[in-house]
Amino acid sequence: MIDAIEPKLTSEEEIARFQEALSTLVAEIETHVRGKRDKIELALLGAITEGHLLIEDVPGVGKTTLARALSTALGGNFQRVQCTADLLPSDLTGVNVYHPGEGKFNFQPGPIFSHVLLADELNRATPKAQSSLLEAMEERQVTTDRETRALPDPFWVIATQNPQRFGGTFRLPESQLDRFALSLSLGYLESNDERDVLLQKSKRSPESRQDESIDLVEEQRRLELWRGVMRIREGIQVSSDLVDYIVLFARHTRQDPELSLGVSTRGALSWLKLCQARALLHNRGFVIPEDVHALALPALAHRVWPKTTQQSRASRESYLQALLDQLALPR
Repeated sequence: MIDAIEPKLTSEEEIARFQEALSTLVAEIETHVRGKRDKIELALLGAITEGHLLIEDVPGVGKTTLARALSTALGGNFQRVQCTADLLPSDLTGVNVYHPGEGKFNFQPGPIFSHVLLADELNRATPKAQSSLLEAMEERQVTTDRETRALPDPFWVIATQNPQRFGGTFRLPESQLDRFALSLSLGYLESNDERDVLLQKSKRSPESRQDESIDLVEEQRRLELWRGVMRIREGIQVSSDLVDYIVLFARHTRQDPELSLGVSTRGALSWLKLCQARALLHNRGFVIPEDVHALALPALAHRVWPKTTQQSRASRESYLQALLDQLALPR
């Protein structure tokens, strides 16, 4: 059981205790998602900043498993939506249903009213259905039939898309992509890890899966821990030199003639927040240049678009890496 963090501690003590709790969460998630500690930590940074996560990868590499494990570790209510071409906005947000006996409409909330929402294969939903997430992802609220309802606190979206097959898909618009704090690819497992997964999963039964659930008291403790980590992250110090570097980097992408779209102010802010979260995860009360460098590609690769026909993730990461090499980080 993870203890709730006591308030009114010194900053250093708070950072140390939260970091220890986060390390425990990472170890717990690793029991479900083998051989991907670096990806788990990246995803957890998104949760710490309440920054939505986009996973671009082929089927069967553990995207849903990672989302469920994160939700359980964080104590949040989890909902999964399989996106298809016939998905309606109301299938996500909910709908008003008329009850003849009461003579009135009652709102039936959709799966978006959860702490962690997995939108599987988001690019298979129509633009109309995709747009139903825009308000929720930015403002943490949903408006239906002219009535605005607040979403749970915290609220975190994990979306996936398959980068290989685009038949029957609808490309995510730039405005939607920009609402994701970071993107990543899980990739295939190493041989030893894949062997362990095969042996473990082949022996698991439905009963053993049910035993993994946690009680309501522990769930609330974890949820409070999640909120506490988000609060502490805001106090992580960032030097003016590193802030100036992030601004300079973003401006270079906007002015580069090779790009049709550069990094927005929202993107630069997400990058900064993720750096604060990484510092906390590494038991530091301040951001260092290594944080900025390590998170540039995950935070920005889905935000820049070359003018050439080659717009793969690899080409976008190559561009960002070249810019990182060109613009020296402050020391």
